[in-house]
Amino acid sequence: MRKLFLCSSFKGVASIFEKFADEDLKGKTITFIPTASLTEAMKFYVGSGRKALLKLGLTIDELEVSKATAEEISRKIRGNDYIYITGGNTFFLLQELKKSGADKVIVEQINAGKLYVGESCGAMIVSPNAELAKGYDSIKKAPELKSFDALNLVDFYPLPHHTNFPFKKAVEKAIAKHENDLKLYPISNSQAILVSGEEVKVESI
Repeated sequence: MRKLFLCSSFKGVASIFEKFADEDLKGKTITFIPTASLTEAMKFYVGSGRKALLKLGLTIDELEVSKATAEEISRKIRGNDYIYITGGNTFFLLQELKKSGADKVIVEQINAGKLYVGESCGAMIVSPNAELAKGYDSIKKAPELKSFDALNLVDFYPLPHHTNFPFKKAVEKAIAKHENDLKLYPISNSQAILVSGEEVKVESI
């Protein structure tokens, strides 16, 4: 059964994740992928996410996919208990996941039942297509990205940071343009989308 925890800002919803995981987190290891943040000037959320995970008792095993070998990617993603992708530039993240082959390993592991945590753009990439991220991120940071095809693990489109600075207008614009043709899930920084198999629900702090 697919199990995904999708959020805008992990530190604010860590308590929801703890309940959603539904098991003792102490002693578990999470593959922490900060790749999307490499192109960003502001990346405080990476440290905030790390701290929140450590506070829950998890062990962090960092994996920077743009520099890792195929063997390292396979070993960490397949061997660890959970997968976590932080925020940053959606297009750069997608480019590097595809170039490294990490995208296929992640999809395989999620389909096999491994719990996935996607924060901000880490949530957006599980949708069928990442083009909506144009309202958030610069495509210029991913010159080798050939298509907007994303991981296609869900049939809806998370829109993180709904009502939150600095993405409030970007989310409102996406909703106005696509509310009738796409299944949109706007979430604020204090909400999370919980996916368990076919069940999808939004929880708030």
